[in-house]
Order: sequence, then C-alpha cells, then structure tokens
Amino acid sequence: MLGMIKNSLLSTVETWPYQVLSKGEKEQLSYEERACEGGRFAAVEVAGKPFDEASREGVLKLLKYVGGTNDKGVGMGMTAPVSITAFPAEDGSLQQKVKVSLRIPGQFQANPPCPSDESIKIEERQGMTIYSTQFGGYAKEMDYVNYAAKLKAALGSEAAYRKDFYFCNGYDPPMKPYGRRNEVWFAKE
Repeated sequence: MLGMIKNSLLSTVETWPYQVLSKGEKEQLSYEERACEGGRFAAVEVAGKPFDEASREGVLKLLKYVGGTNDKGVGMGMTAPVSITAFPAEDGSLQQKVKVSLRIPGQFQANPPCPSDESIKIEERQGMTIYSTQFGGYAKEMDYVNYAAKLKAALGSEAAYRKDFYFCNGYDPPMKPYGRRNEVWFAKE
C-alpha cells in the first residue's frame, strides 16, 4: 500500500506515446485523430457493478500492481492515462462491464513483472488510431457518456470507428483538484 501511495504522489508519470495526425472542431467540440503506440498493458476486467464502482475497483488493483504487488516486489512508476474500456448499450448507457488498463512503463515493457493478483492480465496490444476529445473535472460515468455522444455528433457519419466499445481515460491522480485531464477515445476502424 505504501508503494502504491508513494508511486502516485512522488513518481513522474510516463504518458502513453502517441502522435497527433489531425485536429478538428465541430459542434463546439475540439477533437484529435491520433496514432497511439502499441505495447504491453496490465488489464483487469470487472463485471456486474455500475461503471464508477467497477472502474474504481479496477484502478485500485492496477495501482497496487505498479506500486509493487508483483512477483518482483518492484514499484514500476505510473503511466497515463488509466484507460477504461466501456461497452455502450443500445440506449447509450454503459453496460455493467469494464476493462481497466494501464500501459506498462517503458523500462518494463520487455519483461514486465507478473501480477500477484491473478485477475490482472498482461496483454500485448498493437498500435491503434483513435479519435479523442478532452474535458476536465472529476470524471464519472455520465461525463464519459455525454462526451462520447458529443464526439459521435462531431465526427458525424464520415468517420469510421468501433461502435461496440470506447475508451474512458483519466490522466490525473485523485488528489489533483485543478487542471484535470480526461478523454474519450473512439478506435478508428
């Protein structure tokens, strides 16, 4: 637990590498098209709970993992964003299932420590192109749903992206009260 707290308070945060391909603004919403690097990710699935509760549970498990609850007992440092894969229902609300993931820090990409928690899986992911929009505050389910709807409206029918899931991303620790960064990402098809 101490490693988890130290990790989130004192460590520098490594950001998931990406390149901005284009920027747009429509319907009073700014968005970007980005190419995100692939790599290894720690991921945990949580089902049967509301989005906010499931997200919190998954994030805490991953923070413990990067904070030292792993086979090497090593604190790895934090990466951003914490990415929550959300699965929208027909009405736009979110299903009671999430996948919370965190990109493994660069120095551990080649050989990440094994999680002590068996619900955490290490995944190899390919790079992807995404559409992204950013907003501030302490993001909750309704914020992500609202910004996903705004991004969908701004992109219109010209953009091809996955409709069966999207990413809800947070870049900041909970103790940061101002200047918070949250994003919704759609995976380009």
